[in-house]
Amino acid sequence: MLGSGAKAAKPSFVSYISPEEIHIKEPIEKEVNPRLLPGELLLCEASTVYKYIQEDGSNRGTYGKLVCTNFKIAFLDDDSASDDNEPQFKNKIVGVNDITLQCVDQIYGVYDEKKKLLTGQLRKYPEKLIIYCKDLRVFNFCLRYTKEEEVKRIVSGIVHHSQTPKLLKRLFLFSYASAAPNNTDGRNQTVMFDTLEDWRDELERTKGNVKYKAVTTNEGYRVSEKLPLYFVVPICVSEESILKYEGRGIPIWCWSCHNGAALLKMSAFPKEQDDSTSQMQKAFLDGIYKTISKPPYELLKTDDLSSSLPSLQDIQTAYTRFKQLFLIDNSTDFWATDVKWFSLLESTNWLEIIRRVLKKAIEVAECLERQHTNVLLIEESATDLCCVISSLVQVMMDSYSRTKSGFQSLIQKEWVIGGHGFLDRCNHLHRSDKEEAPVFLLLLNCVWQLVQQYPPAFEFTETYLTVLSDSLYVPIFSTFFFNSQHQKDTNTSGESLKTQSGPFRFLTVWDWSVQFDPKAQAFLNNPLYAEKPKPDKSQRKTARFKHQRQLSLPLTQTKSTTKRGFFREETDHLIKNILGKRIGKFINSSDEPPNSFREFYDSWRSKPVDYHGLLLPRIDGPEIKVWAQRYLRWIPEAQLHGGGTIATAAKILDLMEEVQSLQAKMDEEHSQAVSGDVRSATLLRNSARLSSLFPFALLQRQSIKPALPTSTWKDLEDEDDLVKRDDEFVDLSDDMA
Repeated sequence: MLGSGAKAAKPSFVSYISPEEIHIKEPIEKEVNPRLLPGELLLCEASTVYKYIQEDGSNRGTYGKLVCTNFKIAFLDDDSASDDNEPQFKNKIVGVNDITLQCVDQIYGVYDEKKKLLTGQLRKYPEKLIIYCKDLRVFNFCLRYTKEEEVKRIVSGIVHHSQTPKLLKRLFLFSYASAAPNNTDGRNQTVMFDTLEDWRDELERTKGNVKYKAVTTNEGYRVSEKLPLYFVVPICVSEESILKYEGRGIPIWCWSCHNGAALLKMSAFPKEQDDSTSQMQKAFLDGIYKTISKPPYELLKTDDLSSSLPSLQDIQTAYTRFKQLFLIDNSTDFWATDVKWFSLLESTNWLEIIRRVLKKAIEVAECLERQHTNVLLIEESATDLCCVISSLVQVMMDSYSRTKSGFQSLIQKEWVIGGHGFLDRCNHLHRSDKEEAPVFLLLLNCVWQLVQQYPPAFEFTETYLTVLSDSLYVPIFSTFFFNSQHQKDTNTSGESLKTQSGPFRFLTVWDWSVQFDPKAQAFLNNPLYAEKPKPDKSQRKTARFKHQRQLSLPLTQTKSTTKRGFFREETDHLIKNILGKRIGKFINSSDEPPNSFREFYDSWRSKPVDYHGLLLPRIDGPEIKVWAQRYLRWIPEAQLHGGGTIATAAKILDLMEEVQSLQAKMDEEHSQAVSGDVRSATLLRNSARLSSLFPFALLQRQSIKPALPTSTWKDLEDEDDLVKRDDEFVDLSDDMA
């Protein structure tokens, strides 16, 4: 026992145990084998691999087996063998610890605490492996306790199969299609636009069949391999014109407005041509323009998207910077960037690109709706930004495109059949980084802005958009793994392992039963969607061709009233002070809309919103938001437990079920049995325990984080005598009097 004047001895204990050995689950004793899909082959594996948990910096984790197949990289621990802890929102194809080879973005090895990018042949093998995924997950594996030979095999195998260039036929898509029975209903009410009848039906639906026709000129791909088999052109365009320049310079129909104005697209002629060729092409274009500008066609406005929107390289650069904000290794890295997060976000320019794209879509909608003018979108191939703008315009102007089947049909028409190069833009084959650009992700980000601004207008949810973005990297569906319809058709012929003959039968991503069971699919559908009411027979004739802004729902004023209340005013004032500097660039952009555009935009904003009519996104300053569910779902520090939109949705669903229950009781009294359609999912019952990023983050534990802002916290850490300070005394007697 020490005397009162003695000093305490300094601790002399030194731990020779690594942090991994302190916070671990014991290595699994029973053999755990991966669940393999038809056509999936196990290529290499390594035992006694330690997987870190990212929630905090304590090096907590679990031991397991790391395997690599021709489809995925998977980590198997003792939880993998049981179904007890499986979430209700479970993907049947890709598990929580599974990474498809196409989803791998970059792989880093850690050598003596230094990170190094792993590509090609390796001379030295790392002690830790970090895998960054395109869906923004980060996996950290420790290989210190793994046998050296197994480390060499697993690291070499993962790097080779996920990072090196490969042939198209080497994709798992073909292995799965040849081995798996295709008994699913691939169409699932989605129009595939691979037949002439589909195009004629779409013309009839939009009342465009008076001025436009579906052509078969490209059957056998005799015009161009980049064009689909069937497409729509103005009736006045001859077959000879289509054949003359392999489809270039031909206005291809996308959609017709209720007033007859149409949205068209055109692939431009190459810019580097000799004078004689350029003059011939110019004369050809002038003839086309004059032909489609005469009655019965409306006036024509052309828009060269290559000069009015950011280039694909700019989009790729912005997204590369943007995604780095969310590829977080641990809590320390997250809080280190917390102070300057908004500055970093603004510097990426990603939200500004989204704003510019939405603004362009509004300009096109204004020409179609207000000016009754045809709009011709021009791009080098008409398969990138043309797809984005034409899709956005249809989502904004056509309520059918805001239904689930309508949106899927739109993607088929404009992107899959329209010839967007998914294979190159997603870099599925790792052939060339120069061709990579997140064009389809840009569309989904723009559509998400509309979904979160006008939820009742959409039959699908943000969860639907999130899993659709994830499906870009699941190579069992053909939807996002070809550059054109021609490429798919020429690679469809092959031998099946089951029948030994016949073409491949690829799955389509639109059959959601392949990935999710019925309970999980419920999260893709919006229970608050306001279905379009059927007009009365007396009104059907007059309302058929009019684009009216009538409401079938309680009106929601977009302009606030003058009496706003103290707290609302104070909140707005606070937001302006906090975010003013951050969003100044967005609000005071030099790219200001013209007067006609602003008049059209302000006029629409001044009226109540018709969820079945025209929808214009709010694009000023802070209205453009980060798609939190997709980009923050793997970061525990960014989750709000018991809050967010999920808490609101849970309360609304409870109210809807209560109203339904009361209605059922009333009907019972009148001897009428009514079955309810809206039921809240069981996971929504206790919203206080759910994360704001539900259903991807379920009941994760809270992260260790500073109670004070990070800047204050760091300042306090430098104070040596912080603990010795006396609490400050504040005399409140004067205030109490």
